[in-house]
Amino acid sequence: MRGVEDGLIVVKVGGAEGIDYEAVVEDAATLWKKGQKLILVHGASAETNRVAEALGHPPRFLTHPGGMTSRLTDKKTLEIFNMVYAGKMNKYLVELFQKRGVNAVGMSGLDGRIFEGKRKKAIKYVENGKVKIHRGDYSGSVERVNKELLSLLLEHGYLPVLTPPAVSFEGEAINTDGDVAAARVAEAFQAAALVYLSNVPGLLERYPDETSLIPKIPAAEVEAFMRFAEGRMKKKVLGAAEAVRAGVRRVVFADARVPSPITRAIAGRGTVIE
Repeated sequence: MRGVEDGLIVVKVGGAEGIDYEAVVEDAATLWKKGQKLILVHGASAETNRVAEALGHPPRFLTHPGGMTSRLTDKKTLEIFNMVYAGKMNKYLVELFQKRGVNAVGMSGLDGRIFEGKRKKAIKYVENGKVKIHRGDYSGSVERVNKELLSLLLEHGYLPVLTPPAVSFEGEAINTDGDVAAARVAEAFQAAALVYLSNVPGLLERYPDETSLIPKIPAAEVEAFMRFAEGRMKKKVLGAAEAVRAGVRRVVFADARVPSPITRAIAGRGTVIE
């Protein structure tokens, strides 16, 4: 397995329940101080759901014809999304880095057009077995990454901590998938590794049986393993497939509930795609 000590690592840490953010930041800070360049991308889905419920605007999710799910993002939901992702969670992680002596800079994809893409004018979804169309959603996919801005930060010793939303080509804030955004960052930098940390140890053959971990997937065969991906893992696997095709050397799905999660992932503890 190739080492990654000479290349950039992009780490995507999810926003589900059970993730040990202190362990993720502690490990990232240790690696950074040893000279390992990192970009951290994070989510905040569980906390967004809690805040949305508390504010009387509970989350709604759409299931698409291909089996993927996404958050229905009206204007009020986007406001809550921004508040939690770009506000509470982003600054919480930046604070954890600052406490450990790492000068992190927290930004959303809206800032400096770091994540840029097209807003979806209409979204197909399935309800009661019928395909329907939802209009007026504030969501889209990342198509461009502002590599120049991120490179400038890295070159001057700042660790970027990034999160959705993205920005549309027309300048609107849009909800976007953080897993795909992280893949786009890794592709832009031809990263040595893209590490997805979540509340499972990797891709499981018999979800949720954590003893059924799939340890290795050949890069040319990623699509064949899509049948094992449940829920949000589908987008992670798709993002991994696109990333390796675009030149990212290695993708690892690994556990964010354990000590030194990034180091463990780099060492191959998880599902490795290369």
